[in-house]
Amino acid sequence: MDFDEFRRHGHAFVDWMADYLETVEDRPVRPQVEPGEIARQLPSSPPDSPEAMADIFADFENILLPGMVNWQHPSFFAFFTANSSPPSVLAEMLTATLGAQCMMWETSPAATELETRVLDWLRQMCGLPGPDEGGFHGVIQDTASSAILCAILTARERATDWAANVKGLKSTPPLAVYTSIETHSSTEKSVKIAGLGADALRKIATTDDFGMDPKALRAAVEADIAAGIIPACVIASIGATGVGAVDPLEPIGQLCREHGIFLHIDSAWAGSAFILPEKHWMLEGIDYADSLVLNPHKWLFTNFDCSAHYVRDPDALIRTLTILPDYLKHANQGDVIDYRDWGIALGRRFRALKLWFVIRSYGVSGLQSMLRAHIAHTVWLAQEIEDDKGFTLAAPRRLSLIAFRYVAGNVEPEEEDRRTDLLAKTLNDSGRLYVTPTTVKGRRAIRFNIGQTYTERHHVEAAWKDIKETAAALFAD
Repeated sequence: MDFDEFRRHGHAFVDWMADYLETVEDRPVRPQVEPGEIARQLPSSPPDSPEAMADIFADFENILLPGMVNWQHPSFFAFFTANSSPPSVLAEMLTATLGAQCMMWETSPAATELETRVLDWLRQMCGLPGPDEGGFHGVIQDTASSAILCAILTARERATDWAANVKGLKSTPPLAVYTSIETHSSTEKSVKIAGLGADALRKIATTDDFGMDPKALRAAVEADIAAGIIPACVIASIGATGVGAVDPLEPIGQLCREHGIFLHIDSAWAGSAFILPEKHWMLEGIDYADSLVLNPHKWLFTNFDCSAHYVRDPDALIRTLTILPDYLKHANQGDVIDYRDWGIALGRRFRALKLWFVIRSYGVSGLQSMLRAHIAHTVWLAQEIEDDKGFTLAAPRRLSLIAFRYVAGNVEPEEEDRRTDLLAKTLNDSGRLYVTPTTVKGRRAIRFNIGQTYTERHHVEAAWKDIKETAAALFAD
């Protein structure tokens, strides 16, 4: 493909992208395909001769696109969103064009220095203490899972005085990691990857508001100390995946400081709401935290992947992860930041560019308005559910996340659970909206998250109408 052809197809692709985003709500949210249906339409062997871009793109539209979940659909209410926005998409195009490998300052000085600056912007927007106050330095990871793994690895080394890195875990006493039963599964996965073993994870009970119980945490920590086990790390949640649980940082942090335990805050979704001053109550106790993660790719309209990882002691993270072969040394070593030492992977994409585009394009006030609108839509829906005798909230609303159950009819709890699951499946199979079935305190529920870039009140109202009408048709008894 020569540059003239590239230019022609590029213009056509941009027109297609704009059309797609403008009309995405006319498509099914979830694909209406069966397993293997896409693969059967793809040749089993690669082409020997070049194919025309028009043919390749036609197959993209006709074969692949019908099998894609339309995550940018305004009726996408499942999981947490993987958002995009026009300025972020444009930045991603530039990133792909540059094709830069931004592993260290030497390989792309602008990428490193922009990442430092834009993450400090985001830190200020969120009201987090900065380096001059003994606060946080930022780095962009691919996902919150990577940030959690970095936190557990750093905690492991700090707890063993870096002996594990040198001699392995056999040379150290057993370690323990603590988190609530509401935490994301990435914590358990990271404990395994860090070599601590699944038995090292302590899942702490929660209180009635779904937050980690500080008394239960203290009991677990003290029991481990008595047994000769080192409490290495606590992973606390602000906005846990299930129902948006918020752990009480103040008492958890005090316990961690008392026993020298590394405290990481997983606020991957809810952390975006830190840009709202009225939500800073969630940060009470943040001064005890050693690290924190929030994902702009979830609720700050920045294309996946972009996870903001803040650490109080970057030297500890670097000491845990750095390897310095001769081919990675450069003349400015030690005088600049090399972010390759701040994460698992050596290779790094230019992720800061899209976050920079988004913040500059919307401004802090624009982003705040968008988040407040999503929260207001959720407040409205939660009230509608509370006022409807056929449904009940399964947990208190958190920001833009609710969980509810279908309860109409004089039936046993098991039948209510079956009906709730059937309702969720029927809604998802319709393609009109997408929700997530879940379990809340042993009972089945429908998890509904409002946070997609283009979601407006009328989309939420239409979804609620669809939910009620679908339930009425399914359970006419």
